[in-house]
Amino acid sequence: MKRIVLTGGGTAGHVTPNIALLPRLKELGYDIRYIGSCDGIEKKLIEQCGIPYYGISSGKLRRYFDWKNFSDPFRVIKGYGQARSLLKKLKPDVIFSKGGFVSVPVIMAAKHRRIPAVIHESDITPGLANKLAIPNASRVCCNFPETLNYLPADKAVLTGSPIRQELLSGNPLSALTYCHFKAGKPVIMIIGGSSGSQFINETVRGLLPELLKDYQVLHLCGKGNLDETLDKTEGYAQFEYANKELSDMFALADIVISRAGANAICELLALRKPNILIPLSASASRGDQILNARSFQRQGFSMVIEEEQLSQEILLESVRNLFKNRSQYADAMAKSEQLNSVETVVQLLEQIAGQS
Repeated sequence: MKRIVLTGGGTAGHVTPNIALLPRLKELGYDIRYIGSCDGIEKKLIEQCGIPYYGISSGKLRRYFDWKNFSDPFRVIKGYGQARSLLKKLKPDVIFSKGGFVSVPVIMAAKHRRIPAVIHESDITPGLANKLAIPNASRVCCNFPETLNYLPADKAVLTGSPIRQELLSGNPLSALTYCHFKAGKPVIMIIGGSSGSQFINETVRGLLPELLKDYQVLHLCGKGNLDETLDKTEGYAQFEYANKELSDMFALADIVISRAGANAICELLALRKPNILIPLSASASRGDQILNARSFQRQGFSMVIEEEQLSQEILLESVRNLFKNRSQYADAMAKSEQLNSVETVVQLLEQIAGQS
């Protein structure tokens, strides 16, 4: 039996693409193991999938001053030793990493053990963890054509991001009932990220009187961001987050307003959902969401409103334009070469494992 070790963690975005690969890897008969941090979000998510999980020490390498910068290197060194021991015991044929700092010692240990490793970079420009891992990897998968310019030519592969297949089989009628919406009236879905966006939430809610004239609004507003005064507003449904209902909600939505995290927008691409992206501002991030959004805009997949330009008037005009031209955006997404990412990544893993 072939064995694969998956790694990645720190945020859900470093885990969910790994989870998306599980069904296909199981079909191919892989024995699947996971190496993550001892107490990160990935531990709970992976254990829920019934995959054997191994926690190692990990530390974050920060570009800014923090007292933990003095202790975390020792945690990384400890994690490297633990990863070496685990890989010696597990003897995998191949490793797949979705990134995050816990993956760095795993990929370095894999190079020491001469185990081939494939890593995945979600954003246009590689983050620090993947920059450290790339020299030790056999191949580097990416989501955007522009990313190929930042990667070694002999390692880079444009794959897109693995998407959970259940997202592609949602039932719009179930979401219609769940949201108490009327059939036949268009639905706008708003996603502000796992923690929501207060600015986007406030802008959308301020626009509700206008939006509800022509659309119904399905609002995933983030934990702690519900507005109880709007609970009985006809045509408006708000939720902190969605789990199993998410695929049904996507199936119901005609257009989507979203942040521009790499995994989120790759899901929109796979679902061919016309969308408006409002990337996290450069002042609150390293600017990767802005680059992601601009790439999707250039490819004809998305409209983009930068956060500094967001207003009720601009958002309303953009919603109307997007809905009017939604078929144009859906057609562009249908022509993308990045729609079958799970199979593309798995075929690459099969190839690399076969060479080991």
